[in-house]
Amino acid sequence: MLRFFGKKLEEMGRYFVFVGETLGYLSRRPFRIGQYIAEIERLGVNSVLIIFLSGGAIGMIFALQMAALLQQFQAEIGTGAAVSVALARELAPVITTLMLIAKNGSAMAAELGTMQVTEQIDALESMSISALHYLVLPRVVASVLAFPVLTLLANVIGAVGAYVVSVSLYAIDSAGYLDYLFSFLRPRDVYIGLIKAAIMGFIVSTVCCFYGLRTSQGAKGVGDSATKAVVVSSVSILVTDYFLTSFMIRIIYA
Repeated sequence: MLRFFGKKLEEMGRYFVFVGETLGYLSRRPFRIGQYIAEIERLGVNSVLIIFLSGGAIGMIFALQMAALLQQFQAEIGTGAAVSVALARELAPVITTLMLIAKNGSAMAAELGTMQVTEQIDALESMSISALHYLVLPRVVASVLAFPVLTLLANVIGAVGAYVVSVSLYAIDSAGYLDYLFSFLRPRDVYIGLIKAAIMGFIVSTVCCFYGLRTSQGAKGVGDSATKAVVVSSVSILVTDYFLTSFMIRIIYA
């Protein structure tokens, strides 16, 4: 048992060293703007459809549950406010991040893992090109930028989905629904979700790249690294979300 926890602590230490080394390249030349743009397109633009579908589904499902619950108290007009605040603060950043872990996080780990076992990383190092600077940093920066934008998209699509369900299925007054929504939803609620999304994007990208570059044992190792990256990053963002929520609630209601 002690050996197990010792290995986990050692792995955590290696991860933080990896993060520190990666951040150290932020101000180093060359900046390779093309790499950043390509990663933003791959991680952000190419993920719009899946976020559109998942955000709409979450908004509609949550509206069904909230409207049915609030209807018992004759308060179903508050469905939009409840759904929108929940989406902005919690559901949109968490669901968006989990979807992007499945789509992009596993791909990061598998791609870097394949490059590691086929000695492409060694080839880069032999040409004095840092793998952290050339491969990891663009993915980290792109994730920090793309995750909040996709979270904002999930917010909008989720709110629209909730509106459609509430008005069409539960015959809630449209004007009253929107008035109640904008009375309760504050810009700070949206900012909280966007801050969470940026932090989660950083965690996901660094964890997945970390496990990708630590791949060994050929094809089997690539699969193991991708699995570890998905599991560890998923658990990490849920734990992080708890602490971020606790911290932000204290600030808001202080």
